[in-house]
Amino acid sequence: MADAALPAASSDLENLQSTVRHPLAVQRIRRLVWKLAIATLILMAIGSATRVMNAGLACPDWPLCYGTLVPTQQMNLQVFLEWFHRLDASLIGLLTMLLVGMSLWYRRSIPRWVPWASAFALFLVVFQGVLGGLTVTQLLRFDIVTAHLGTALAFFITLLVMGVALLPHQGTGTVGKLPWFSLAAALLVYAQSLSGALVGSRWALHQCLGGSQLCVVMNTHLLGVIPASLSVLILVGLAWRTPALHPSLRRLANLALGFLALQVLLGVATYRLHLQVEPLTVAHQMVGACLLGTLVCFTALGWRDRPVSEVKSAATQPSPDSTEPPPSGAVPV
Repeated sequence: MADAALPAASSDLENLQSTVRHPLAVQRIRRLVWKLAIATLILMAIGSATRVMNAGLACPDWPLCYGTLVPTQQMNLQVFLEWFHRLDASLIGLLTMLLVGMSLWYRRSIPRWVPWASAFALFLVVFQGVLGGLTVTQLLRFDIVTAHLGTALAFFITLLVMGVALLPHQGTGTVGKLPWFSLAAALLVYAQSLSGALVGSRWALHQCLGGSQLCVVMNTHLLGVIPASLSVLILVGLAWRTPALHPSLRRLANLALGFLALQVLLGVATYRLHLQVEPLTVAHQMVGACLLGTLVCFTALGWRDRPVSEVKSAATQPSPDSTEPPPSGAVPV
């Protein structure tokens, strides 16, 4: 009977709404996650500024700088950028440890996946720290620098998924296959970000324009703009055509379109100016990170929208048993 499906559907709804069972514990963890995500975005901006200002080796040793915690005697703009980059990274590491501790403390009051996700985030931070040390000891080797940014983006993505998953959300169930399109777009933008990091770490633009070297690396990044941009445009177009799409998802789609337009403009400007304007280069990388983050949020929120639709459908549709005759020997109720 139709009523038979209601207990199961109710149980599924309780699981989906587990993030609001204990709002105080969830709110505290969610706020820390979003603060960490913002701090990580700032850290990537500082790291980008450190690279374009040729300050990656301003502190010749690691983890200290000139053998001290605060190199006051050697302090200049380049040393300050590298030193402050390490300081921000250390703060993020401590906050991630706090996140793990809070997740374990509130483990009975929060979804069971949160401590595991927090532990994975801590692993990424530790790995990121190792890569940060190797960038100095290996004298900014391009593959390590690229992996350094890739891990930072992976950590940023992890935080965004956690933050979105802990938000209170009442889905409309109209998202359809849009999360798949946003996931594909996010993967393409992530790959394009790594390609851009490779171009920057190898100074491929300067070498290609100056001596026709590493043009393959440069051209690969330029060609990668096409699939990444098309995937975002397709997602936005499908979002506009989807009726009754959740307002948050619609806003994220519009935000992705805005970031894409700004990113293309910044990319053209940085190319024409041969990366000579440092703030423009930093802004190009940061807008790319924001575009990636927007797509990740759309994907995570979209996947939360899908199960709500299925649960509502299970709760409202009649059970097949209500239309079939009882089996032989059964006593009708």
